Amino acid sequence: MTTTEDMLVADWEAWHAVRERWLATPHGWLSLTGLHWLDDTAHTHGDLPGTWRATGDGGVDLVVPEGEAMTVDGASVSGKVRLEPVDGQPGILVGTGERRIEVIRRTDSYGLRVRDPQAPTRTAFAGVPHFDVEQRWVRPGRFEAYDEPRPLVVGAVVEGLTHRFEALGEVVFDVDGVEQRLVAMPGQTGGLAVHFRDGSSGTTTYGGGRNLQIADPAADGSVTVDLNRASNLPCAFTAYATCPLPPEGNVVTVPVEAGEKTPA
Repeated sequence: MTTTEDMLVADWEAWHAVRERWLATPHGWLSLTGLHWLDDTAHTHGDLPGTWRATGDGGVDLVVPEGEAMTVDGASVSGKVRLEPVDGQPGILVGTGERRIEVIRRTDSYGLRVRDPQAPTRTAFAGVPHFDVEQRWVRPGRFEAYDEPRPLVVGAVVEGLTHRFEALGEVVFDVDGVEQRLVAMPGQTGGLAVHFRDGSSGTTTYGGGRNLQIADPAADGSVTVDLNRASNLPCAFTAYATCPLPPEGNVVTVPVEAGEKTPA
């Protein structure tokens, strides 16, 4: 292994250790134990305290049982509480003991996602399986920005739901001499993000595709596409996520045997 390869592996290992710690935080994606969709009638849901209903005007009503200790974003609440989650964004966290009930909005649907630190998916987590890190999967590329961001609507792993994004342009690179072109969206913490499928999807990697974060383009539009960092979306780990599907056409035409594999 060359010095360059040593550095590549060391950088990747440091990045992946941070990612696995993030996945395994007490109320992170591995803590999900339930997803309940609301209608306009007040109901209880499973063993969750309170009654819940979608109001039909952008909100969710929670009625806290008398004597029940509950919080909203850390502040104690009682009686009737109106919550207004934002479409497509992380939800409002309602605390009850160790658990957090995340009130989410997805288009015109409202749901309760339960986060429990004692979830088996979290307590038994032993890391994310992955391919060996290889220099060949670090590809030079370029970003071709659109004149203006374009609205992008994609499906979701939950039938009937959609997700809305802004498409900023296209990332172009080659794999084994074949040009690949993927629509890019804003990254989670800056830069760009591409959500893609490839020839490994549904076999060695998650069928719903993987996500790749790319640093901001240089002044000339050049980017580095490090497919060793292709990452699973939350829905690869749990049935209680509402992940988007890749944009139509965001398919790498060869198997990308790099990055994270399907979780065990």
